[in-house]
Amino acid sequence: MTEALSGLSADRLRGRQSVRATFRLPSEVIGLLSMAASQLGLKQKSLFNQLVEDREVLAQLAQMADRYQSRGEQRQQKTYVLSRDALLTLEFVAKSTGLPRDLLVELCIQRLVPVLDSELEKQQKRAAILDELVVLCQQTAALYQQSTERLGEDDPATRLLHGLLIQNERYLSDLRQLAS
Repeated sequence: MTEALSGLSADRLRGRQSVRATFRLPSEVIGLLSMAASQLGLKQKSLFNQLVEDREVLAQLAQMADRYQSRGEQRQQKTYVLSRDALLTLEFVAKSTGLPRDLLVELCIQRLVPVLDSELEKQQKRAAILDELVVLCQQTAALYQQSTERLGEDDPATRLLHGLLIQNERYLSDLRQLAS
C-alpha cells in the first residue's frame, strides 16, 4: 500500500484539479480545437490540457511567435477547463517570454493543423479503399451467383463463396463506419 501512495502529495493532487480559464481566440482556432477533439475521439479538456501542459514545448512556441502571422480575425472569448498545473505552466511561460497568454494558446492549438491534415488524408484513403471493397463485394456476389447456377447451393464451393460474401459485407459495413 505504501508503494501505491508514494509520490502523492496535497500539492500534486491540487495541481491535477480542474480550473476554468477564459481566452480571447480567433473563431477559426476555437473551431480547430473542437474539430480535432471530435476527429481524434478525445474530450476538448483532455486535448487542450495536453497542448498546454508541456513547459518546453510552450517555450519553443514562444520563440517562434515572432514568425507567426495571426489572420487578424476578430477574437472571441472562450472558456476552457484545464488542470491547475497546465494553467500555471501556461502563465509562467507567457510571463517569462513576454507573450500574451492568448497568443501562446493560439500557437498551441495551431499545432493541430498537421495532425488534422494527416487525419483528413487517411479519411480520403479510407474512402478510396471503401470504393474498392464495394467493387469486390459486387464481384463476390456475382461469383456466388454463378457458382449457385453452375454447381448448386449445396456444393462446398458455393457454400465457401457464400461465407466469403457474408464476411465481405460485414467488413464493408465496418469500413463504412470508419470512413464516415
